[in-house]
Amino acid sequence: MKLITVAGPPSSGKTSVIIKAVRALMSDHPMRCGVIKFDCTSSLDCERYEANNIMARSGIAGNLCPDHYFVANVEECFQWGQREGLDCLITESAGLCNRCAPHLKGITAVCVLDSLGGINTPLKAGPMLKLADIVIVTKSDLVSQAEREVFRFKISQVNPRAGILTINGITGQGADSFATSMAQTQNFDSLEGARLRFAMPSALCSYCLGETRIGKEYQIGLNRKISL
Repeated sequence: MKLITVAGPPSSGKTSVIIKAVRALMSDHPMRCGVIKFDCTSSLDCERYEANNIMARSGIAGNLCPDHYFVANVEECFQWGQREGLDCLITESAGLCNRCAPHLKGITAVCVLDSLGGINTPLKAGPMLKLADIVIVTKSDLVSQAEREVFRFKISQVNPRAGILTINGITGQGADSFATSMAQTQNFDSLEGARLRFAMPSALCSYCLGETRIGKEYQIGLNRKISL
């Protein structure tokens, strides 16, 4: 089964891009595709996927770090896809801290960025952009040509080896290129022995354990103070 990890800031157009690309993929190849959506508090994206005949499940991290929630569940998600007889499984995660949704070594990694986020967005995205194989830019039709070129240049500065695609999540223009990349993705039998491309955020502090009081006397574990 193929596995693709898709990450990106909230409302960057990840779900729309995935829907358009999967529809293009299934129209050219007899493949069964499914999506696992990882989110923090709530998600209605499964309804959108199922309305487009794409099998979908969602997982809510709640009060857990989204990075840790993802990596603690991705193997089970892969096994679920195999049980359902899927040919391709896509995981979608919102990079709420701009480094969430850790990519896996050897697994096709995609980062979706929104042109409306500002030309400096690529410089703030962290490992989910720097270590991606494919970077998809959305909403480019809503900015000027100059802004599009600067945005693309900034992406190349952060990740010079990634392929950059521009996709319109409404019309689907450009989704065929992503679908072609998905079709060429390697198949895997399991995730046994798989490793992350980058270490997850460090934990454990008093606030990880439920502390709500502010003050040095309540702060234990791993902390870092700002230099002022």
